[in-house]
Parts: sequence; C-alpha cells; structure tokens
Amino acid sequence: MEKDLEQRTKRFALAVLEFASSLPRNRAADVLVKQLLRSATSMGANYREANRGVSRADFANKIGTVQKEAAETQYWIELLMESGIANAESVENLHKESTELLAIFTSIGKRLKE
Repeated sequence: MEKDLEQRTKRFALAVLEFASSLPRNRAADVLVKQLLRSATSMGANYREANRGVSRADFANKIGTVQKEAAETQYWIELLMESGIANAESVENLHKESTELLAIFTSIGKRLKE
C-alpha cells in the first residue's frame, strides 16, 4: 500500500501542476496557485520521506506534516473555487482527491496514536 499511496500522491501533484498551468495569470491567481503547488507537491514528497523514516516516531512526525499539507492543499483549492478564479467543474476532481487523501492521512495519523 505504501507504494500505491506514493504513486497516488505523485499523480495528484502532477494533476495539480496541469490544472495550475491552465489558470489565468493575474496577481491573485498567481498567489493562490503558488501556495497550492507548494502544498500539493510537498504532500507526496513528505509521504515518501515518511516511508523512509528511521523510526516509528519519525514516521508519525512526518505523517503529521503530510496531514497538514493535505489540509492546506484542500484549502487552496477551495479558495480558487470560491473566488471564481477556477470554475468548480475544472477543479472538482482535484478537490475530491484532496479530500480523500486528507482522510487517508488523518486515519494513518490516528492509528499511529493508538
């Protein structure tokens, strides 16, 4: 499952990159897109790093970072939709996937605390 989730987060980051390149260029869009790109790509990178952690505590700490990046990614997508910079249809699948990824990483984080 680890490799599947690594691939899934990479595919998500690539989808966000493609989506971002389709958006109009203006100051507001550029700010939001920059934040979205940072958090979406960071999610997969941090999950990959978590899987290579040296201890359970290291893994748990990095999963916490992945959770934060997933929540932030969801936030930027919502801002892009609600501001009208991106139309809801074009970003709907990204929002759904970010919600699912957040749920997965939240679940992993909770299990680690048990």
